[in-house]
Formats: sequence, C-alpha cells, structure tokens
Amino acid sequence: MKFKRLVASVVMGALFSGAAWAQVKVGVVSSSTGPVAMVGIPQKNSVPLMPTKVGNLTVQYIPLDDGSDPTASVVAIKKLISEENVDAIIGPSGSPNAMGVIQFAAEAGVPLLAPVGTAAVVLPMDDKKKWVFKTTQNDQLIADALVGHMAKTGIKTVGFIGTSDPYGENWAKVFTESAGRKGIKVVATERFQRSDSSVTAQGLKVLMAKPDAVLIAAPGTPAVLPQITLYDQGYRGKVYQTHGAALPEFLKLGGKKVEGTVLAASLMLVLDQISDSHPSKKIALDYVNAYEKLNGSKPATFGGNVFDAGLLLKNAIPHAAAKGKPGTPAFRAALRDALEQTKDMPATQGVYNMTAADHSGFDERGRELIAVKDGKWTLIQ
Repeated sequence: MKFKRLVASVVMGALFSGAAWAQVKVGVVSSSTGPVAMVGIPQKNSVPLMPTKVGNLTVQYIPLDDGSDPTASVVAIKKLISEENVDAIIGPSGSPNAMGVIQFAAEAGVPLLAPVGTAAVVLPMDDKKKWVFKTTQNDQLIADALVGHMAKTGIKTVGFIGTSDPYGENWAKVFTESAGRKGIKVVATERFQRSDSSVTAQGLKVLMAKPDAVLIAAPGTPAVLPQITLYDQGYRGKVYQTHGAALPEFLKLGGKKVEGTVLAASLMLVLDQISDSHPSKKIALDYVNAYEKLNGSKPATFGGNVFDAGLLLKNAIPHAAAKGKPGTPAFRAALRDALEQTKDMPATQGVYNMTAADHSGFDERGRELIAVKDGKWTLIQ
C-alpha cells in the first residue's frame, strides 16, 4: 500500500512538473493609469486577446500597471524577473520607461518586446539592446514618409516641437537629418514636458520663425496641446504629426483645430481604405473586431503594438522550445535568437523582418500617409 502511494506520488509529481515546464510566462507592463494611460489602456485591454496556447505549451500573461512612472516600471520589471521567473516581457508603454528597464532585462537574459515610439530602445545596437525588440515603426521609416510629403508639396522650412524625453530627442535628430537630405531647413526647435498644461511660449517662438510647416513629435494625447496652441495663436500652415498621435482621442480633443493634419502611421487607422491584398489587413481587422467585441470600442494602434508582440512570441516559442524548457536561461536565450530571425511575419502593424541589426523590422508596408479630413482619418493616395 505504501509502495502504491509512493508510485502515485511520483507520478503526480512528474505530471505537475511537466505542467510547470510546459508553461511559458510572459510579463506585460503597461501604463493603464497616469499621464500615458491613453496609450496603456488599449495595451492592457489587448492582453486577453493574445495567444494562450502554442503547440503543446500554454502561455500565461502576468499584467502589471506602472502608473506611467519610470521608477515603477523598474520595480515591475524586477518583480517579473525575480519573483515570476518570466520568459519574456512586453512593455513598458512609455519611451522613458522602456529606456530605464533595458539594462535589467539584458542582465537577466529576458527578451523585452517594447511597444514604444523611440528607436533609441534598439539603436544603436549593443550587448544590452540585443535583448530588446520594438513593435512600433522606427522613427526613420515614419520621418522619411513625412519628409517625402513635405518635399512633394513644396515645403522648404519647418518648425519642430517635441517632448523633452527620448521620444522627442530621437525625433529631433532623425527628422532634422532626413529633412536636410531633401533641402528642407528646420528653423525652430522647441521642447515641452508631457505633463505641461501650456506651451504658449514654445508656440510663439515657432511662429516667430515663420515656418512653412510644423512637425509635432509627441506620443499620445500630449501631441494635441502644441497643435491647438498654434491654431489659437493664428498659425495656419501645414501641421505634421508622428505615429505617436495615432489614437482616437487625438481627433476628439483636437476637433476642428487639427483638421488637415498629416501623419504617417500603421494601416490600422484606415483599414476600410486599405487594399484587401495588403498582407496585414485581415490580421488587423480580426484584431480590431475582437477588441471591439470585448471592450465596446475600437483600439488605438498602441494596442496593436502589444498584440503584435504576442504574435511575435507565438512565432518564436516553438523554435525556442527545441533548445530548452520554459523557465530556463536556455529557453530565454533561444527565444531571443528566434525573435531575431523572424521573417516575413504579417501582423496588425505591418510585416516583420528582424535581423541582428534591425530589431524593429518594418518596411514600407508598415506605414501609410494619412490626413485628418472632416474629423476622420483619411488615406492619402
């Protein structure tokens, strides 16, 4: 009898051990409260839609809210690594938050899929950033589209207003260089904090430079303030925005004052105007419909960035499982390698082709030129 109980105990232990090995744990850190909540909420709401089964492995997502605070992001990342022993992390939502956690993910050897705007999380590539994969379009891809439109429409001078953080800093650098190659001069450069309630001084300085157009580089709802300020100050030149403004609240908060805005962003903003032949259209449409069914509203593109991270992991997990068991350093290293070898994988934001030098992996299928017309996003043909 004792022998039978011993055998049963061993068998049950093996079963539970196997179940533990068969589970991939993924931490998700989003800013679902605080100043970046308009970005973080659709990201958090996308988690229930992500794959929970990959082959014979189950995937458990552990969501945490950092309250838009970079320090809280670090605490959350450390908790996921040390207490939860996660195999990968998706997040955080904000560029400053993501920049602050890279070293901890790299030191632990845990792949970090960052749904943030700034390319600084993956460029220039080094031993730490090789653990980071970016699920939004790099600034250069978006900037080249905007500058191309400026050149085509005869714009010669531009004013720049960007956030005082890694997002705005990288955009100032990339845009100035891209504009220079087309003979377009940046005649004014101003910065503001995401939490600022007024940018009157910055707007006046830009107005004094009399630019043909203005580019605003800010993620989420902070992108609205500089534009409505310029409008109230009498500016009627062309205004451009980055993909950071690609959310429904931009239209709601800006109203008529953002009419005519031009931006470059993913196809998700104008799905009904995209050709059925686009490899990402069906995936994006299915995601939008599932999100709306679950949450009662359509998602901002920021939610798609997190959903795509789940698709990237789904694609990479089988390759990693052949090299190690979930929960081990071998599995996490193999997962990093598999993510880096992603080829021709369509998702909601475009088609991913990762390399050792490019951990974003988008080409022109990951961007569309879009204008605000009659209060709606309209594809520029």
